[in-house]
Amino acid sequence: MKEKDFLAAYEMYSDALYRHCYFRLFDNEKSKDIVQETFVRTWNYTLAGKEISNIRAFLYRVLNNLIVDEIRKKKSYSLEDLAENGFQPTDNKAGKQRLEVVSEVRHLMKFINKLGEEKRQLLMMRYMDGLGPKEISRILGKGENIISVRLNRAIKELRQIYDNGHNG
Repeated sequence: MKEKDFLAAYEMYSDALYRHCYFRLFDNEKSKDIVQETFVRTWNYTLAGKEISNIRAFLYRVLNNLIVDEIRKKKSYSLEDLAENGFQPTDNKAGKQRLEVVSEVRHLMKFINKLGEEKRQLLMMRYMDGLGPKEISRILGKGENIISVRLNRAIKELRQIYDNGHNG
């Protein structure tokens, strides 16, 4: 991979990778670090003379492996952790709107987090990152039909969890 192609991939995918990571970890600095490490590892892979046929899929695979490593290191995220990492509610309108969005995402994540890791990951990739089943199958190394079936099952289970959480 040429340096200009690598830089173009960085421009094209770094924001989406950051969002994906942030909504998995809810840690701004850690998410930035993991995205940076994703690109470092990808660049080192290409320097070793190895070919990458689909850069987007490769980047997500590296990112997801790093996220899983981070989750294994640290299982819980508290309000104190958020405050330590620079999260501060603000009084301005934009800050309040952002806080409301973060609150809504956290509310939804409570239900998503009740799913197993694989189902959570599939839903994040599909609906947060906008990846299709074909791209997800390349990233995870599984068949497209398997991904579609598992996505449908994840959605069905999420609906059941959501309904039970609001009706029970």
